Amino acid sequence: MNRIALPLITAFIWAAPWLGAAPAPAKPLNILVLYADDWRFDTLGVAGNPVVKTPNLDRLASEGVRFTYNCVTTSICGVSRASLFTGQWMSRHGNTAMKEFKTPWAETYPGLLRSQGYFVGHVGKWHNGKFPAQNFDFGRSYYGSHWMKQPDGTPIHVTQKNENDALDFLKARPKDKPFCLTVAFIATHAVDGSPKQFMPQPESMSLYQDLTIPLPKTATDEAFRKLPPFLSNEKNEGRVRWHWRFDTLEKYQEMMKNYYRLATEVDTTCGRVIEALKQQGLLDNTLVIFLGDNGYFHGEHGLADKWYPHQESIRVPLIIRDPRLATEKRGATNDDFTLNVDIAPTILGAAGIQAPATMQGCNIAPLYLATEKPTWRTEYFYEHASSGVRIPASEALVRKDWKYFYWPEYKLEQLFHVAADPFEENDLAADPAQAQRLVEMRARFAELKAAAK
Repeated sequence: MNRIALPLITAFIWAAPWLGAAPAPAKPLNILVLYADDWRFDTLGVAGNPVVKTPNLDRLASEGVRFTYNCVTTSICGVSRASLFTGQWMSRHGNTAMKEFKTPWAETYPGLLRSQGYFVGHVGKWHNGKFPAQNFDFGRSYYGSHWMKQPDGTPIHVTQKNENDALDFLKARPKDKPFCLTVAFIATHAVDGSPKQFMPQPESMSLYQDLTIPLPKTATDEAFRKLPPFLSNEKNEGRVRWHWRFDTLEKYQEMMKNYYRLATEVDTTCGRVIEALKQQGLLDNTLVIFLGDNGYFHGEHGLADKWYPHQESIRVPLIIRDPRLATEKRGATNDDFTLNVDIAPTILGAAGIQAPATMQGCNIAPLYLATEKPTWRTEYFYEHASSGVRIPASEALVRKDWKYFYWPEYKLEQLFHVAADPFEENDLAADPAQAQRLVEMRARFAELKAAAK
């Protein structure tokens, strides 16, 4: 079938009975969202990472489902978080940077849950304008540093504060209400103004100290020079931050070890919060979701951070532990295209609440609960707004086998055969043999871009 002729539903999968519905919970499930920062899809032991230790998240995956091709629709902290809360693409919710989204609060998953009697909390990073404390029953928002001062003046690591606040929420919650808690970690995000960048807790410094972190295949000057001219220059913010973190072998080792130490600390806190659920007898009535807000360049293409449509930037982890999941299905992996915009409708489905028509994602639960696999997306539209020459705007049509990039400020197209070129080194847009494919993907890209609004 010609992809151009496919209806838009193949990309967005709106909620519909024919998709294969997930069974309704006997009573509304509690919700725990563990939301890591700058944590890409392969920063998990269970994902095959040869270095990082994540035993608690590995265990969570063994008790649930791990989605191996989970992606974000925009790879940057604030915008991705807006998409998490609203279930919408940036084009619809309107947050293109560090500001509020325009979607009414009543149409977000925290707003809808609270209106239906849930006790709703948020701890940690917000990154969408002023934190709306009045919209939460329990709210503690902060970000920007790995070390903070407590009221008595003593220092506390931000991941430890995330943990303390999450446990305080579980102690404070009314026992006669279902709850939803979003734990928005600051780690593994760097402290951009510090020369150290990644600052773990002292007790973590023995981790990874005797290891050598392998360099990525494309962490080379040659790979950097293959980027378009507006990226392969020293003004590109990804290159600026590469100099902060990765421009010598010694610096690379120091930075990556500390990055992984922060990741292990987040894993430890996730384990303690989940254990608290278990101790309170809540785990078997709680939907637990672990995911990241965006991917991260670890020196690939001579870059650091995120923003662009490359695989390292757009793919993030997703683990779902759902008490409705049959025992024989636990520990499974799923390689369907899931997106950050799917999380809000998935949460609402677990609460027995109909997602509003303004949400563009879809409930993931039928992928692992339905008796027959539902029809699902095979592609999606990616977008990122411009920050000038520092971070040029980028868009893409993303498939597993092929990817079409469009850089709107430069009117430049790129085409990558991801199945054969997983590191996206060889642009085939000018290859005559791919002319027809380029035309088809350009047209499909335009359709999905229009549908994202």
